[in-house]
Amino acid sequence: MKKVSIFWFRRDLRLEDNHGLYQALKENENVLPLFIFDKNILDKLDNKADARVDFIHDQIGKIHQELAKKGSSILVKYGDPEVIFKELLNEYSITAVYTNRDYEPYATTRDEKVTRLLNKNHIQLHRYKDQVIFEPGEILNGSGEFYKVFTPFSKVWLSKFHSAKPEEFKPMHWKNLLQTSALELPSLQEISFTKSDISIPSKTADEDIIAHYNQTRDFPAKKGTSRLGIHLRFGTISIRKLALKASELNATYLNELIWREFYMMILAYNPQVVDQAFKPAYDRIPWRNKEEEFAAWCEGKTGYPIVDAGMRELNSTGYMHNRVRMIVASFLTKHLLIDWRWGETYFAEKLLDYELASNNGGWQWAAGTGTDAQPYFRVFNPTSQQEKFDKNWKYIKKWIPEINSDKYPKPIVDHKFARQRAIDTYKSALNQ
Repeated sequence: MKKVSIFWFRRDLRLEDNHGLYQALKENENVLPLFIFDKNILDKLDNKADARVDFIHDQIGKIHQELAKKGSSILVKYGDPEVIFKELLNEYSITAVYTNRDYEPYATTRDEKVTRLLNKNHIQLHRYKDQVIFEPGEILNGSGEFYKVFTPFSKVWLSKFHSAKPEEFKPMHWKNLLQTSALELPSLQEISFTKSDISIPSKTADEDIIAHYNQTRDFPAKKGTSRLGIHLRFGTISIRKLALKASELNATYLNELIWREFYMMILAYNPQVVDQAFKPAYDRIPWRNKEEEFAAWCEGKTGYPIVDAGMRELNSTGYMHNRVRMIVASFLTKHLLIDWRWGETYFAEKLLDYELASNNGGWQWAAGTGTDAQPYFRVFNPTSQQEKFDKNWKYIKKWIPEINSDKYPKPIVDHKFARQRAIDTYKSALNQ
C-alpha cells in the first residue's frame, strides 16, 4: 500500500496561508489532500440546488486544478467521515492525518470519532487553529472563565492581537505533496445536488468598503459591507490576512470579526445554546408561534416595508443586509412573539454565509435570550429604523415593487400594541 500523510480539508478551502496544510507539508512527504462531502450534513439540506454546496463543489474544483499544476491532486469522497477513514485505512498506509480545528458541536463529535478510529490504528490526528485569530480558551477573564459579555472580551482580544499580530503560514513545501495523476472529482449530481442560480459574492476584500465601513454599514441601499461571510465560513480567504487588513483600515470592521470569534467561543463553551436560551430563564417565554404569521414573515408580506424587503432579499439572493437582519429578527421574536429558533432555522436554510455560532448568537441577541447586556424590553421600531436607514426608500423599492399599490399588504400587527405585548409577556415569564 502507498505510504501517505493526509491533509483533510474542511472549513479551509484554500491552499495559501492554511495552517494545517502548512504543518502537514512541513513535516511529511507524500501528503495527500482530502475532502469529504459529509453525508451527515448534506442529508439535512432540503434544497438540492443549495448554493452553498454548489460553492463548495466549485472551490474543490479550483483546488483540484491548482494541485494538478503541482503534479498532485485532491481525493474527494462522499459519505460519513468515520466510514470514509475506515475505507482509506484499507487503501493506504497512513502515517498521520492533519486538519484544522472546527468548534461546532457536530464537528467536535465527528472529530472525536475519527480520532478514536485513527488511534486504534496508531495514527495521530493533528489539529490546528486556522479559522480564528483566538480560539476558545485563549481569551479568558481573571478567574480563568469564558467571557459572557462582548465588550470585556473584545478589549482583551484587541490587546492580545496588537501585542502579537498573527503571521501568514508560508512558504508552503509543495514538493512534499503526493505526486499523482488527477483523481476523479465527483459531480454535483453524484452527491445528490444540482447547480444553483444564486450568484456568490467575490472573495476579494474591497479595501475602500472596509475603510469606510463604519460610515456605510447601516444603510442597506448602499454597497457598504464586504459580503465576505461565505468566504470566511468556508475558509476560501484567510482570517489572518483579513484581520490584519481590517486593523490597518477600520476598527469597526475589525470589531465585527471579534464578534464572530466571541460567538464561536460562546458556542464552544455552551453547546446547549443550539436549541436552548443562553439565559435559561428565557426558555419560559410562552411563544405565540402563529403559523400564518410566520409564513407572512418568511414571504416578506408583513406590511412592514423594511422587514419585507429584507426577507425578499434573503429569499432571492441568499443574503440579507446586516442592519436589516437585526430588524427582521426583532420583528419576528418581539412583534409576533415567534420562537427565535424558528427564525434561526429559516436563516440557516437560506443564508449563504450561514455559520451556526454567529447565526445563533445574532438571533438570541435579537430575542433578548442571549449574551447581550441590554434588557428584554428593547424592541426595534421597524418604521423608525426605515426612516433612519432607508429614508429615500431606495432599498425598499428595489425589493418591493408593489410598495405603493393595493397589492402590498396592510401591517399584520400594530407596532405600539405588539411592543407592549412583548414586554408584558417577557416580564410575566421572567417573574415566575
